[in-house]
Amino acid sequence: MKLIARIAAPSVALVLAGLTATACAPQTSDNSAKKDDKSGTLRVWLFQEVNNKPKEQVVDAAVAAFRKAHKGAEVEVEYIPVETRAQRIKAAFNDPKSAPDLIEYGNTDTAGYVKDGGLADVGEEFTAWDEAKDTDPTAKKSVTVDGKIYGAPLFVGVRALYYRTDVFKELGIAAPKTQDELIATAKKIHKAKPELYGLAVGGAYTYGAMPFIWAQGGELAQESGGSYKAAINSPAAQKGITAYTSLFGDDNCPAAKCASMGGNATVTAFASGKAAMAIGGDFSHQAVEAGAVKGKYAVVPLPGREAGSIAPAFAGGNNIGVLKSSSHRTLAVDLMKQFTGKETQRKLFDAMGFLPTYTDVRAEVAKKEPFVEPFVRTLGAGAKFVPASSGWGQIDASLVLPTMFQEIVSGKKDVAAASGDAAKKMDTAFAAAG
Repeated sequence: MKLIARIAAPSVALVLAGLTATACAPQTSDNSAKKDDKSGTLRVWLFQEVNNKPKEQVVDAAVAAFRKAHKGAEVEVEYIPVETRAQRIKAAFNDPKSAPDLIEYGNTDTAGYVKDGGLADVGEEFTAWDEAKDTDPTAKKSVTVDGKIYGAPLFVGVRALYYRTDVFKELGIAAPKTQDELIATAKKIHKAKPELYGLAVGGAYTYGAMPFIWAQGGELAQESGGSYKAAINSPAAQKGITAYTSLFGDDNCPAAKCASMGGNATVTAFASGKAAMAIGGDFSHQAVEAGAVKGKYAVVPLPGREAGSIAPAFAGGNNIGVLKSSSHRTLAVDLMKQFTGKETQRKLFDAMGFLPTYTDVRAEVAKKEPFVEPFVRTLGAGAKFVPASSGWGQIDASLVLPTMFQEIVSGKKDVAAASGDAAKKMDTAFAAAG
């Protein structure tokens, strides 16, 4: 289970900062609600942010608007810790009497929660919802399993390339335009300034590595007939793995220090002035602004293989789903729309910096806040998602890909052997998921 791994707020995954766990929830018996009450109290679980007050204010406004439109309906919102969400949500799926009506969940959790029988199919209502037509296709994919829709996207997050404008100016270099240039630039900077990582990378930073694999035409897995088979050991994927792991070493980011780093650590290295470049998210902006490099950095899309291309980024984010056990389905769906509608997403961006999932609203906020522009361009170039299999949760929780990267950068295995072993582990997890 992975939410965007944010520096400023731990509720998103992913990245992979390391919060995992849901795909292991036991298969529940049929917990479908037997009634659809049009009044009463709806219970909602949302994620607790590091700085939660601005989020609470936006949520309170959405609840007030919902109550105004639904006389006789009350709403109780509980903010739950991200770190213990897996246990709470597992228990809710298995005990409908104590379960909430709606939950916020990480977008890589969708398939696992669907397999566990916890989320309601809201495809009919989502498709008929006028605002939904402007939903980013990748965000919509994150609530879709086997063609059915299990919630509405709340926000999306992607990563791009942060770089030190002062260092680049001093060395007379420009922002890299290809993946090869990026690697060469990182090593050039470290040679000129050994005290800096050229590009901070992490062996446990799966979502920072994925764009290298995708840019070379590789895939994590291939889907056929509703089931997945690992593709991490394909020739194209191995090219991307080779490119990423070439950044670990004394000529850029020493393996002894960088092999264990995750996304937060790489962004922290950049923000504190220890790296000339880092792959960070729109959600990393506040942390960088609060660091030593404030006023001395810029952001561009992570370059792809060809000049002018953008490497596909992982589309992280969170969704709002209705539980199958809710005895207030109609009201719950309406509240889901209120929480994830355009007005609320605009307010969440202003309050928390969360990128809207609607293409038109995202264009609006990009004009208002220039720092958003490279992330919007990255999304527009075509972001990608993890396999929509409940097996992904096990792959993630078992650190299959970080183990692969660490085996390579430590010299224990070459790319072919490490990716082959990773593929076997992935296939085992996919098979177990069915």
